[in-house]
Amino acid sequence: MPSAMTESALQALKAVSTATLTTLLFKRGLRNTFLQGVRLLGQGGSNMVGPAYTLRYIPAREDLDHIGVFQDHSHPQRKAVEEIPAGHVLVIDSRGDASAASAGSILVARMMVRGVAGIVTDGGLRDSHEIAALAIPSYCQGPSAPTNLIKHHAVDLNVPIGCGGVPVYPGDIMVGDAEGVVVIPHEIAEAVAHEGRAQTLFEDFVVEQVLGGRGIFGLYPPTDPATAGQFADWCAAKGLAA
Repeated sequence: MPSAMTESALQALKAVSTATLTTLLFKRGLRNTFLQGVRLLGQGGSNMVGPAYTLRYIPAREDLDHIGVFQDHSHPQRKAVEEIPAGHVLVIDSRGDASAASAGSILVARMMVRGVAGIVTDGGLRDSHEIAALAIPSYCQGPSAPTNLIKHHAVDLNVPIGCGGVPVYPGDIMVGDAEGVVVIPHEIAEAVAHEGRAQTLFEDFVVEQVLGGRGIFGLYPPTDPATAGQFADWCAAKGLAA
């Protein structure tokens, strides 16, 4: 597994928007980092942040996917729920098929109790109204009542997958907010986190300036040499480290 991020970097990402992160990743040449068709259930709070723990589904087959499979403790979906480390995000490759659920409220509640940071699937979630009320960020394509067994066969844990059209490798850092979910390659996540914090602070300054009537030229981007000094003064006045 990749080396862990520092706690300061993880905390920084909780205050950086996915919009800002996608721009920072674009500057590094990464264009395909935002999961398509994946939406937050329930109300947003602080960002979902954590390393990816992946589950891969392939299409179901009737002789293999019957209700009795859940008695097997090695079933990958059940095993994932009980073995995903606290602080991680379960990311499920459901092939973009939301016609059957990837999981339901009982499994999500179990992960919440175990300290899991969130669940993301490009398929559906059943009991979605109950999941929305849980204290765990949950992202999916949409509600879907049918059991996963009618469409999904769980085959792999903690392998590279695709989710929402984006490659996700175990240990990549998942960040989710009210807009959606972005994947940060683990090799650059520490640097992106700290750059994201600095960019967010600058954007807070910009928003305050714009709401006060200032135009964007020279401010955003900060091409006017005076802007840097104004930003530094703004941070000092608020007791913030630029």
